[in-house]
Amino acid sequence: MKKETMTSMQRTLTSLGHNEPDRVPLFLLLTMHGARELGLSIQDYFSKAEHVAEAQSRMRAKYGHDCLYGFFYAPVEIEASGGEFIFTPDGPPNSDESFIKEAAMIGRLKVPDITKTPCLTKVLRAIELMKTRVGDECPIIGVVMSPFSVPVMQMGFGPYLDLMMENPERFAELMRINQDFCVDWANAQLAAGATAICYFDPVSSPDMVPRDHFLRTGFKIAGRVLARLNGPVATHLSSGRALPILGDIVQTGAAVVGVSCVEDLARIKSACRGKIAVLGNLNGVEMRRWSAAEARQKVREAISQGATGGGFILSDNHGEIPWQVPEETLLEIGESLRRHGTYPVKGAPA
Repeated sequence: MKKETMTSMQRTLTSLGHNEPDRVPLFLLLTMHGARELGLSIQDYFSKAEHVAEAQSRMRAKYGHDCLYGFFYAPVEIEASGGEFIFTPDGPPNSDESFIKEAAMIGRLKVPDITKTPCLTKVLRAIELMKTRVGDECPIIGVVMSPFSVPVMQMGFGPYLDLMMENPERFAELMRINQDFCVDWANAQLAAGATAICYFDPVSSPDMVPRDHFLRTGFKIAGRVLARLNGPVATHLSSGRALPILGDIVQTGAAVVGVSCVEDLARIKSACRGKIAVLGNLNGVEMRRWSAAEARQKVREAISQGATGGGFILSDNHGEIPWQVPEETLLEIGESLRRHGTYPVKGAPA
């Protein structure tokens, strides 16, 4: 293996500039694994900012990847609005009962005050601690749920689709409230030390809504939100397909797009070349059962299909690696990346 000559930040920025760094950047988007690292339950782990900052540093040192992840769990935004969520011993916290039980309640919603909301200030404190540790040597990734997608947790899928299709006035009202919070929340994380924001927007995927509907809704919302953010953004469709709307995502101002494992990575890369960087697309669910040989092969395939010319970060396809993925597999991914991801990369897998 060649000696690495760049810091994680230099490597990532070079690739995002559509040039080839010393090797392919690797973002292992680990959340719950931090609890295992510290010997805590998932619930105890997320109870303190210090836990998350410490575990993110330890996991980066162990696996050799190129980012720290400020993401706690998706329902933190629901918790901020007074909604309830459920911890499980072997998976991410999930929203409990929807707190918007009827459309009329939307008119009474208020944008949470981030400075007075403990679950949010805890995330900001974790990002501050990470920034103190790494400075500008390593990217720190903050996370927001898109205004267009978070209603799935606010209302439930069915009621939200009904609202979207049958009640345009209330839908627009909810989008205005969610947009204001999303902008405030993203900019607060950037001010705390996050390098960039991951904008999770699975409902915008063609797997969820047709492109013409996306262009009338999620596309315009993303454009308005991203224009108000004080830092770069990666749009992530959380395992949803991106190829049919790649050109639209570029127009929203995103610098990176997270792509699905069901899509042809070489075709995705060709469509994105010089326009937007690609993040992905290892299958996090299958990763739970990979042998060492399978992990090596998957890493080599992704590198051969996506890495040439830069503009590529190797990662999973969902934005959060499942709790069940073993440490040995993560170590193998990191080792294979360092062995086969040094530029110039080979054009085809062995």
